[in-house]
Amino acid sequence: MIAEAYAGTVTTFDLEDDADLARLSDPMLALRSLSGLVILDEIQRRPDIFTALRVLADRPKCPCRFLVLGSAAPVLLQQSSETLAGRIAYHTLSGFTLGEVGADAGDALWLRGGFPRAFLAESDSASMEWRRSFIRTFLERDLTQFGVRVPAIAMRRFWTMLAHYHGQTWNASEFGRSFGVADTTVRHYLDILTSALVMRQLQPWHANIGKRQVKAPKVFIADSGLLHGLLNVTSREDIESHPKLGASWEGFVIEQLLAHLRAEPDESFYWATHTGAELDLLVVRGNSRRAFEIKRTSSPTVTPSMRSALKDLKLDSLDVIYAGSRTFPLHECIRAVGISRLLKDVLPLK
Repeated sequence: MIAEAYAGTVTTFDLEDDADLARLSDPMLALRSLSGLVILDEIQRRPDIFTALRVLADRPKCPCRFLVLGSAAPVLLQQSSETLAGRIAYHTLSGFTLGEVGADAGDALWLRGGFPRAFLAESDSASMEWRRSFIRTFLERDLTQFGVRVPAIAMRRFWTMLAHYHGQTWNASEFGRSFGVADTTVRHYLDILTSALVMRQLQPWHANIGKRQVKAPKVFIADSGLLHGLLNVTSREDIESHPKLGASWEGFVIEQLLAHLRAEPDESFYWATHTGAELDLLVVRGNSRRAFEIKRTSSPTVTPSMRSALKDLKLDSLDVIYAGSRTFPLHECIRAVGISRLLKDVLPLK
């Protein structure tokens, strides 16, 4: 859409192309005469270019706009925030979602994940082969380009352990003992993978309700296809018999809900008390509180935990997303929404 707005005046630099890297050996000289839309792809390979972009963006009546693409979150491109504050807007581009592939392809999207080449592969085995290659390349090359100095073999082992921890509350001490390093080290590793957009830390919501509440985040592999790659789950039959079945589906549905609702990370929470009451997802925007429970069942029911959440958190609504195809009420303010009806019956945030 952006490129179409600048039809005829689009200049692209692919920083994984040696020829384009050579053209940008002097960024100021290469960029200052351009007009229209200038696309800089894989910018994490040359973060020093941000210094030139600051000068160019500050020109009176700047003749061009820069579209900067890269497989890294802003926190891993610290120079961008240091030099382009007030001049740059960030947009996180996710993989395919249910809204793009349709509810009928939901099972394939869950199994293979949202990376285009993984989802569109000719077979499940070909999809798994692509994901395994991605995981290896990400650990051995991409993280190093981001300035991460953790050995790839150590990070692979850590990421695999996180896959088995998917959907659970983070416990740095327990994880550190299992991994054989200090709490601060595993926390650093987790933050690295979160910043690289391959992990999600769902933060806890705290309410003044006089109950002890869980204060640690829940951790999820952000893409269900990568989760299954790390768990060596190739087929639908494999995942249906795997101990992480429920957690895998929960993480997948959370990602689809957040994409459909257009919720920001600082609006997305889970809630749990030490007495057992919990919510899988709580989305807070302004005075609105919308809650979601995720159940891989064909017959959802109202639980004491749901009643407690409605009362304690003063929820506007509570939807139970289940593995079905109908939407129907379960209780006042509680309804069941089949995964195939999610796009039609769950309204995006206002």
